[in-house]
Amino acid sequence: MQDYTEIIRDIKAKKYAPVYFLHGEETFFIDNITAHIENNVLDESQKSFNQYILYGKETKLSQIVSVAKKYPMMGECQVVVVKEAHEIAGWTSEEEQEVFAHYMQNPLPSTILLLAYKYKSFDKRKKVYKMIDKHAINFESKKIYDDQLPGWIQSYAKASATEITPKASYLMAENIGNNLQRLSNELEKLLINVAKGQAIDEKDVHRHVGISKEYNVFELQKMIGLGNFPKAIRIAQYLGSNPGKNPIILTIGNLYSYFSKLLMLHSKRCNDVNAVANALKLPQRFASEYLTALKNYHLIKVLQNIELIHKADLKSKGVDYNMSRDKESEILKELVFELMH
Repeated sequence: MQDYTEIIRDIKAKKYAPVYFLHGEETFFIDNITAHIENNVLDESQKSFNQYILYGKETKLSQIVSVAKKYPMMGECQVVVVKEAHEIAGWTSEEEQEVFAHYMQNPLPSTILLLAYKYKSFDKRKKVYKMIDKHAINFESKKIYDDQLPGWIQSYAKASATEITPKASYLMAENIGNNLQRLSNELEKLLINVAKGQAIDEKDVHRHVGISKEYNVFELQKMIGLGNFPKAIRIAQYLGSNPGKNPIILTIGNLYSYFSKLLMLHSKRCNDVNAVANALKLPQRFASEYLTALKNYHLIKVLQNIELIHKADLKSKGVDYNMSRDKESEILKELVFELMH
């Protein structure tokens, strides 16, 4: 199984493989590898002759192989990209799979064939999967979970020869959440604006990503955890009155994630900084804030708060509630009050 960073690095270095098979739940990685192949292998003058974009719903495996076996016209290579490959009917046909497996054993060197099989992993029990794993660049695009985001952010920056501090990566993860496309867009912005050789820190994140140093969801959950109600309600007022920059659904989602982590820590009986840091995979200076929150919110209160957050989420979506933009601030302030009392 190949690594995403290695695949991108090889593509940028023009080290192409004859067959790429991309599959899995996380579409970000599949889309990015596909875009790198689709946009960068051939120049514009060559694409009209030697680049084919096929769609799984309209294509059989045998037809894909027929296109892949063509020789390029007036060029050294051709690119065949199969989007929505999960919809190819031939995956249920032994005959169609056999045709595809046979091609992978001896692919045409002048063809770069990529199949984007999205939203789920390919069935590893199928015979054809063994051939894919043996002869193709086989990449399984797995979901990145919340506790993995800071590490992913650091890896992304490192791939561009830049360092990002743990605090800055954690700040981005907490405020942007598990949206890899938005995270990558903001990281690209930082890479452009921060001088080469300089590590990206939290000041850069506040300055270039548009996260207010004092009024952001990260500070909101911190103040809730510390039990600082006056500061928490001020932040809630600010976030609620600026819904364009701070959508209430994302704010509520972050609070749900926060209290879910507290629930997990309670269930594991984490009662010191090291235990919290290991459970959440956080630096100790952040873990200490969670330890304080555990003392301020016992298990029953955490469970009650998760239910309150769920109700606020339904309100924000207009379920049994007459929702309007000016009510977002009221929903958030009411939620913060209930969470802390």
